[in-house]
Amino acid sequence: MNRWTRWAGALGLAALCAAAPATAQTKWVMATPYAENFHTANIRLFIAEVEKATDGRLAIQLHNNASLLPMGQIKRGVQTGQVQLGEILLSAYANEDPFFEVDGVPFLAWTWPQAEALQTATEPYVRARFERQGLTLLYMAHWDAQGLYAKTEIRSVAELKGTRFRAYNNVTGRMAELMGATPVTVQAAEVAQAFATNVIQSMFTSAQTGVNVTAWDFTRYWINVGGMRTRNAVFANTRALQALDAPSRAALLAAAATASVRAKELAKQAEVVQSDRLREKGMLLPAPSDQLMAELKTIGETLTGEWVQRAGPEGSQMLEKYRAAMQ
Repeated sequence: MNRWTRWAGALGLAALCAAAPATAQTKWVMATPYAENFHTANIRLFIAEVEKATDGRLAIQLHNNASLLPMGQIKRGVQTGQVQLGEILLSAYANEDPFFEVDGVPFLAWTWPQAEALQTATEPYVRARFERQGLTLLYMAHWDAQGLYAKTEIRSVAELKGTRFRAYNNVTGRMAELMGATPVTVQAAEVAQAFATNVIQSMFTSAQTGVNVTAWDFTRYWINVGGMRTRNAVFANTRALQALDAPSRAALLAAAATASVRAKELAKQAEVVQSDRLREKGMLLPAPSDQLMAELKTIGETLTGEWVQRAGPEGSQMLEKYRAAMQ
């Protein structure tokens, strides 16, 4: 029995336990922008564990797939108490604070050890920013590795020059410019149509996202370059959290700690499982050439320098801690 099966079984058992007769004294609402993926599965387990541990005193209703609030409104929704819990892609809030996009800087942290070191170095800064906004950071969860999707194999950055490259935030748009490509902002739900109409010709994203958008229908290659392992943040309205009775609050924080550990395992598994899914659908996954990796890392150094300028002294301080940890 693999971990996916065990977790699925655990989710079913926990849901049954949570459904046992009990009077829910407090009802919370949670918003996430994602459809069903490993992040959503982790959140469903988190919710089931909270409800079981509190004997139903705290019930949480999940609205996923942006069915209640779109990505750009979730953080504000939690701040104002419209919902009590939320999940966002941190880098989607780059315009608000450069620290929210640091893990989205390509080739600053492109391996798992680097991603974990960057997590340790940045977590206090992110947590402090959330606290100033009336939010409590519960945990952060990495996405799986990033790679280049295209109809032909990409062996060097020069092969992307002049192409229309999907961008989904400021830093991927800037990355496209440094590669000589034209950045085009396209949301995940519009990717298939954008490829079909030649609005975009390549993109840079994870195997999980490629599976979600059925990338095999419009591309042939996925070159896993690591790139970065961006993070989702799961957080609560601080006033709502403090209003819980002590046992319920402790149960929620304990479940969040468990979800944090599980999130990393799920992301690592997704890199294998979803890559295999792409292969099963006929896509080719060649190893990146040395030339391509060297050129991308050079671009990453430029992007890192630009990020530090935006982040100021705290950014420089954090980067020193991160690089010291990697020595």
